Amino acid sequence: MSDPKKPFFVGYLPAPPDLRLFLIVSIVSFVVIFGATGLLIGSTQDDPGPGAGQGRQTVTGVVEMIGYPVIHVTQGTDRIPTGRTLILSSGGKNGAVGRAAPLEGQVVQVSGLLLERGELDMVQLRGGNNGLQAADGNGAVPRPKPLGRWKLAGEICDGKCYAGIMRPGRGLAHRACANLCVAGEIPPVFVSSQPVEGSDFLMLTGPDGGVMPQEGYDAMAEYISVEGEITRHGDLLVFAMDPTTIEVLP
Repeated sequence: MSDPKKPFFVGYLPAPPDLRLFLIVSIVSFVVIFGATGLLIGSTQDDPGPGAGQGRQTVTGVVEMIGYPVIHVTQGTDRIPTGRTLILSSGGKNGAVGRAAPLEGQVVQVSGLLLERGELDMVQLRGGNNGLQAADGNGAVPRPKPLGRWKLAGEICDGKCYAGIMRPGRGLAHRACANLCVAGEIPPVFVSSQPVEGSDFLMLTGPDGGVMPQEGYDAMAEYISVEGEITRHGDLLVFAMDPTTIEVLP
């Protein structure tokens, strides 16, 4: 027979005095434990970087196609200095290859949302001629500077999400999105585990300087090592990877 003096909790009645301390301690403990667990898990994740959009910017420069389009700025703003090299993309999961290729080597006016993360600068073009159009002025594509063959460790990401459109924009959880973005001709970037010539990221191309080959999609968001030729175009590093050298690292 149960002890009639033993406290018993009934949900629709006030808690017995002898159980109140136990309930208070249990509730506080659960809150502290779950809060500490959340902080611990969060501390192990990569820094997602700052917010993506840095406002609409309009600059003038010269278009260069390096598998993907970039612009070498000849007339900048307070935010984007003259001489800066910007990667170009369009809205959504779309690149700007089709829009920029007909203007290769020409002076253009570019207008759109500036995306920044570290040394990575990208402009998401406005729609139509408001985003990209021929302009008056003089300018030339800087002479590329070969930096030799390198072996790097790091991760292949799509440049737009990594720059902050989606955060953190890297890792296996982002793999499907990254593949769709790069398939839509958004320029991929290689995020190196060690800086190269002062930069943690490099725009990625195939070994012939064209778009990234299929092997890059297969290795997307993995921690890999890969070899290839690095060339400086303006202040942008371009990594022409050799897909036969890709190795997934532990």
